[in-house]
Amino acid sequence: MKYLTFIIMLLAVNVQAQTPVKEIPADYGYVVKIGQQIPEFSITTTDGKSIKMSDLKGKIVMLQFTASWCSVCRKEMPHIESDIWEKYKSNPNIALYGVDLDEPKDIVDKFAKEIKVTYPLTLDPKGGIFYQFAEKGAGVTHNVIVDKTGKIVFMTRLYKDEEFQEMKKVIAGLLK
Repeated sequence: MKYLTFIIMLLAVNVQAQTPVKEIPADYGYVVKIGQQIPEFSITTTDGKSIKMSDLKGKIVMLQFTASWCSVCRKEMPHIESDIWEKYKSNPNIALYGVDLDEPKDIVDKFAKEIKVTYPLTLDPKGGIFYQFAEKGAGVTHNVIVDKTGKIVFMTRLYKDEEFQEMKKVIAGLLK
């Protein structure tokens, strides 16, 4: 029994070691922190499906905050599509949602077609979800990665290739 406990402790340490602890700069505009439980909320996809965050416990969750008018989002979204969504869309252990800040469904649908993304986009009227994560006035290009227990483990701001590559490694490590 002592050996089993020791092995379980080693595995727990190893899993934690795979997720780097990242210092989030203040200018990223987050009001949440790494290690914090994700706030409870519901999102609605453009096809009308409602999803509660508590329903996603047990999955790795990526929330990508976006808007059609955001040039950095337009640059980043094709990378999310090809490097994350296409790779993991059939994996039942991950959920990826684009959360569009305060735009009507017709604009969001048009935006998805223009950018050629197929991952689900959701509606965020008046920024009710976004402002649970970021300060008023913070730009929308934010990504939040949540582990299977519902804890925030990684966050990005804007599109920086090095940070994006690190995010991909975090997701892959969480899925092991």
